[in-house]
Amino acid sequence: MRWEGRRQSSNVEDRRGMRVSRGGLVGGGLGTIAIALLIVFLGGDPTAVLQGVGGPAEQAGNGPYVESPNEAEWRQQTAVALADTEDVWDAEFKALGGEYRKPTLVLFNAGVDTGCGTAPSAVGPFYCPPDEDVYIDLTFFDQLAAQLGAGGDFARAYVVAHEVGHHVQNLRGISTQVHELQQRVDEVEGNQLSVRLELQADCYAGLWAHRADKYAAILEPGDIEEAMTAASAVGDDRLQRSAGRGVVPDSFTHGSSEQRQRWFQRGFETGSLEACDTFKAADL
Repeated sequence: MRWEGRRQSSNVEDRRGMRVSRGGLVGGGLGTIAIALLIVFLGGDPTAVLQGVGGPAEQAGNGPYVESPNEAEWRQQTAVALADTEDVWDAEFKALGGEYRKPTLVLFNAGVDTGCGTAPSAVGPFYCPPDEDVYIDLTFFDQLAAQLGAGGDFARAYVVAHEVGHHVQNLRGISTQVHELQQRVDEVEGNQLSVRLELQADCYAGLWAHRADKYAAILEPGDIEEAMTAASAVGDDRLQRSAGRGVVPDSFTHGSSEQRQRWFQRGFETGSLEACDTFKAADL
């Protein structure tokens, strides 16, 4: 990804080193599945993470945070990726006759207080609808590369674009509609609705890649493959197999590896908001 020397978003808030309160966050995002898979690789039990229970957040230090050289580079990369999402979605919302409210990307370590509760790093990158912020502990990218085999600057950009995709869903009222529907259906149907939200966020990430490359030529050889590898790494079926269990599609909440790759590719190939919005259960 061509990111060096390009505009970095000013909507980045660095809370690394700040103390947080004790408490738990019930939530998810792309990171929840990835962290659960990481726990499996390390020989642990991912049940708590899969059930969406973050548990008490660790106490971050109370003082200046000293970032590693890798984190310094990743901080700049994510700020550039965020800037590109701002440009893409600002233009898209204007074309629809609306205005795009830019999210803030909050950097944290160990744990963070949010409008959704207190989140430990174990939940991975996530989006919180009440405060319209994206949260990332940059050390997640170490795990993404070393444990999940999904390294590279564009894999990291995909993570940012996916979480911003949830922000777009929130602004458009899609998240609210889906959550209201989930209150009226059984668990299996509710899981399927969650899968649709995640696949649409992947499609939005692909749309972002298409549009950003069109106006800023951001892509380098191998970038799309990096994003596809990252999408595959967080598929529900891969998680279940890695846990030594049979694959149970009715329990999926994020989509299979194939689905996640396919919907990212759909957004990338079409660059179309309609292509990401128009799908039925049969299309999953």
